[in-house]
Amino acid sequence: MMATVMNAIFLQATMESIGIPTRVQTAFRISEVAEPYIRRRAIRHLEKGRVVIFAAGTGNPFFTTDTAAALRCAEINAEVVLKATNVDGVYDANPKHNPNARILETVSYNEVISRDLSVMDMTAVTLCQENNIPVVVFNLQNTGNIAKAIVGEKVGTFIGCTRNLEYRESTEGSLDQEDKILVSEW
Repeated sequence: MMATVMNAIFLQATMESIGIPTRVQTAFRISEVAEPYIRRRAIRHLEKGRVVIFAAGTGNPFFTTDTAAALRCAEINAEVVLKATNVDGVYDANPKHNPNARILETVSYNEVISRDLSVMDMTAVTLCQENNIPVVVFNLQNTGNIAKAIVGEKVGTFIGCTRNLEYRESTEGSLDQEDKILVSEW
């Protein structure tokens, strides 16, 4: 949990160094560096054009940061979960064990669940599915990927239901300050 707080503070410093106003909210009180998570306050920050970075998971054991990201996304009615990770996206097989593994450009929630594609824990995938929240999985290490994901450019893998698989096409490059996007804690 604490690693996500350090990452959030680093991300905040990076974003603010280029003029993007941010707030870090955590699942437990760390008043010296972040605000406690309060849903209404997070929404108000977003309404004021600030980026809200959530950290420290849910503050409860047994819940992954993926589940925390999906939960926060549902709570603030975010447009999409951006999962910044150490792989280029979702593969049809584990590339460490299968040299023929292919990256998937788009995949449905049901396929992620039925094929047990281990990109996120199943609780997070199910929560996104139940709330019709698409997920974009991309490699954090590739320069420019965060910016691409934020503005809706194709990057990594898009996970969604049949209805929102077109989200990627309809929003490409068109997100504005009123759109709410959650970058998953890494």
